[in-house]
Amino acid sequence: MASHKESKQNNPKDFLTWFEKLREFMSDLPVKDTSRNNKLRNDIMRRVVSQCLTDDERAEFLGLPKGCRIREGAKIITQENLRIGEYCWIGENAILDASGGLEIGSHCSIGLSVFIWSHSSHLTNLTMNNESGSDLIYRKGTKIGNGCFIAGPSVILPGVTIGDQVLIKPFTTVAKDIPDRSIVNGNDIKNGVLTDALIRRQIAKVKKSHQEK
Repeated sequence: MASHKESKQNNPKDFLTWFEKLREFMSDLPVKDTSRNNKLRNDIMRRVVSQCLTDDERAEFLGLPKGCRIREGAKIITQENLRIGEYCWIGENAILDASGGLEIGSHCSIGLSVFIWSHSSHLTNLTMNNESGSDLIYRKGTKIGNGCFIAGPSVILPGVTIGDQVLIKPFTTVAKDIPDRSIVNGNDIKNGVLTDALIRRQIAKVKKSHQEK
């Protein structure tokens, strides 16, 4: 599993240089030249540029490992804290929040509009202190094992650990740890049911359906 730090990087200065050239033609933009805003701006520029690429090209551009693909509109928050394995697919409009630490194993699919969180800022609202950089933001690492399929739209809450070969069905909110080889459908969890024998039967059904066409 590779971290973003170990992967190919794009030079942030290149994107900020492009933005400075744009400002020459749009001098009335309300730009705040702070380290926070320039970091966010660099991330925004990278996402804008990557929309012209295919899913495999976009993954390579963002420095994701071998075989990964990421579709249009997907967003990775604090990518330097993301550790992700090979051959992962990330669907349209998915959000991968790595601000509190996020690990995703190999051969996983993160479906359309799946939100995976590793932070919550609810205390900033409840205390009327909803300001950038608040020390009331809760962060806890989220982990997803190898060979998982998370159908969208679903939500994975901060601090959850999902085991290997887990199937999560659409419209599910995962608020607690899920054991290996489980199926999760809303509040219903079938622990450990995805045995090798069951997977072989499912493969046989798929192959048979191909032969019947």
